[in-house]
Amino acid sequence: MATTDPHATAGDVWLPIPPDEIDGLPDGLSYVHWDAGPDYPADPDRCVFYAVPYLRRTDVCLRPLPRMGRVRVVQALTAGVENLLPGLSRMPSGALLCNARGLHDASTAELALTLILASLRGIPDFVRAQDAGEWRTGFRPALADKSVLIVGYGSIGSAIEDRLTPFECARVTRIARTARDTVRGPVHPLSELTALLPAADVVVVATPLTDETRGLVGRDFLARMKDGALLVNIARGPVVDTPALLAELTSGRLRAALDVTDPEPLPAGHPLWHAPGVLITPHVGGPSSAFLPRAKRLLCEQLALFAAGEPVRNVVATAPGRVAGRSTKP
Repeated sequence: MATTDPHATAGDVWLPIPPDEIDGLPDGLSYVHWDAGPDYPADPDRCVFYAVPYLRRTDVCLRPLPRMGRVRVVQALTAGVENLLPGLSRMPSGALLCNARGLHDASTAELALTLILASLRGIPDFVRAQDAGEWRTGFRPALADKSVLIVGYGSIGSAIEDRLTPFECARVTRIARTARDTVRGPVHPLSELTALLPAADVVVVATPLTDETRGLVGRDFLARMKDGALLVNIARGPVVDTPALLAELTSGRLRAALDVTDPEPLPAGHPLWHAPGVLITPHVGGPSSAFLPRAKRLLCEQLALFAAGEPVRNVVATAPGRVAGRSTKP
């Protein structure tokens, strides 16, 4: 049985949620609350575990890191951590950067399904008709019998398929960086993307933003999609080449439903706002009523491991000097 790590108790844990609002935090740790306010709640040099504030500006979240000379774990509350990677150079050697894998699966998958259904069934047009007091009926595409391609089959991609299952899709095809088998069927490698795109009626992009995926949905990708297909992006804006997508939308050949854009926030007057066949939501895949209970649970689980000197989970990067995934013990 693991015992409490005395090194973990010799500093502060910074939480973006008031500690007295989180049931189940392990004993023996000193908790302080900081949600990106102008003043620090304690000396940053005493911080050993930093839970990054959620939905706050990147520069503000990174601001205390140069003064956190003893921090050993930086825990994001987002699945993607590309905005925090520049902070690695400000972290002490061996400090671990962890993402929030699993935290946003349910909420983001719900939004992906909402975007698919709203776009196919023409909900934005009905809302505009309601605003105008007009009764506009007609036939719309159904999700039933459609072929769906999920590009980026991690935990969020899997959760999207969970929610697609009752909708009688003709086929769900899965793509990830490398091939593997699942209980639902094969996950194809990214190298097969070109061959699989033309058969999909709906393409859902759920990849992390990396050097490999930046601009992945570019001119060639879009040209391979079938006429009338729907592109759904719940990943990150720069995964999609915006000018290339605008060209396809303007021609009327493709449609899109985007929770993320490039640039983001999308500025007033940007042509993407008024492109035909596009539905835009303002990066709201994660923030829902599902967030807070799952965030609290994640923090409790990670801090229990940290206090016991066990390896924390979801390590995605390590400040130079130690291999990712090693124990948090010094």
